[in-house]
Amino acid sequence: MTRLIFLGPPGAGKGTQAQKVAEICGIPHISTGEILRNEVAQSTPLGIQAKSYQEKGELVPDGLILDMVSHRLSESDAQPGWILDGFPRNVTQAKFLDELLEKLAQKCDRVINLEVPDEIIVDRLLKRGRPDDIEEVIRRRLEVYREQTAPLIDYYSQRQLLVSVQGNQSMAEVTSDLEKSVNLNC
Repeated sequence: MTRLIFLGPPGAGKGTQAQKVAEICGIPHISTGEILRNEVAQSTPLGIQAKSYQEKGELVPDGLILDMVSHRLSESDAQPGWILDGFPRNVTQAKFLDELLEKLAQKCDRVINLEVPDEIIVDRLLKRGRPDDIEEVIRRRLEVYREQTAPLIDYYSQRQLLVSVQGNQSMAEVTSDLEKSVNLNC
């Protein structure tokens, strides 16, 4: 069983690497960002609420995310393992996740932190071309990440779960470093 959390600023390659590892292990890649984008695209009530925060470069509030994650980790395909990408985003959510995993009789094996310099991230996201990928919003997202999400690095480091990987390499090199750094128990 493999249960991993991927951390890193927006544009660090979390989604790409999480998807690769999920394919290697045959487990679901659970991306809260992707789920939220689908909700926005479908103009669901959650999507409409989420869009107003995303357009400002702010994080979607915890309450909108927590129920979604709880439901998803309870589904049958997530029982053998999972990779979380985009959750938890802050220490409050990490504590919620700890309690949820205890209730589900599951545990997180490792937390992967992808490290990438800001200027590389800005360049990557500007090239991605999503409507909300403009420099001012990208830089705001990086500020929000540092304020709210970066403290997770300390939280998981203190629990001896954190593994940092340099994300400023080719996709293949990052994947190779991940495989070396994390004992994938697939």
